[in-house]
Amino acid sequence: MAALHKFNPVRLAYIRDQAAKRFGRDAKKLDCLKGLHMLDIGCGGGILSEPLARLGGHMVGADPSQKNIEAASAHARESGVAVDYRVITAEELAATGERFDVVLAMEVVEHVNDVNAFIAICASMVKPSGLMVAATLNRTLKSFALAIIGAEYLLRWVPRGTHQWDKFVTPEELETAIEASGLQVIAERGVIYNLIADRWQLSSDMDVNYMLVAARSAEGKAA
Repeated sequence: MAALHKFNPVRLAYIRDQAAKRFGRDAKKLDCLKGLHMLDIGCGGGILSEPLARLGGHMVGADPSQKNIEAASAHARESGVAVDYRVITAEELAATGERFDVVLAMEVVEHVNDVNAFIAICASMVKPSGLMVAATLNRTLKSFALAIIGAEYLLRWVPRGTHQWDKFVTPEELETAIEASGLQVIAERGVIYNLIADRWQLSSDMDVNYMLVAARSAEGKAA
């Protein structure tokens, strides 16, 4: 969780800014996401869902792990933050017909068995004019060196075996899957670790970590 806590500020700010831009909000306001129905797929312990709820988002945190949801729910209660946590898979949630202004698939794409099917399910839950934001790892030699050898074996930021390099997804593959699902990629950014500042930051370098933002038009088509 320590690695996620360090990574969280940069992805949280990026989601906030992209949503504010899309829905005509002032990102500097503390309630800039007020009224937006948002879904965090694979929410884990709620490390992203909770701060987005603090910004006013009506958050649904979905995760198939009962243990994760129990931990997230307990923390939200202690913090006095309202998040609708559910033990449910993306497939099960999509089947209910519920739709969202913003769908987040953060650091989950590289763990699914069928990227195209998973992205199609996520995209199906995006409302007209809505957004989907996905964050994952690029399949490059650089990502193997940094995300697996570096993060898992040398720095021990995450447990060994957390990632499988052959399941990493290139930006081109992810964009193809997104656009095949009826959305259009409208923004992309890399995320790098600044050793001097000891923090993660946005970058044009998408060789390892990166985020894509996709939109659906008001008519329900790609925008």
